[in-house]
Amino acid sequence: MPKASVVSALAVAALVGVAFLSNPSAEKHRAKIREQVTERSPLAGLLGVGQLTAFASTYHPLGVASYTTASGKVVSVGAFGVVVVMLPWEDKR
Repeated sequence: MPKASVVSALAVAALVGVAFLSNPSAEKHRAKIREQVTERSPLAGLLGVGQLTAFASTYHPLGVASYTTASGKVVSVGAFGVVVVMLPWEDKR
């Protein structure tokens, strides 16, 4: 096996290892959902919509990534320690 192949295989293995170790937890997803709802709509934050959405969400770990769902829709996705919220009631443009 050429040296370049070994180095590439080790780099990929290290990247997958980092992805496993930095996969966001369920609580990190829920905290980000609460934060984003409050930022996008202070009234919704005041009424506890973010708290309710976070509480009702179901966490799905995939090893190297994770996501949460609520009412059958994906609410957040995460990988490498980063969580992105995609609120289901927002208009798609």
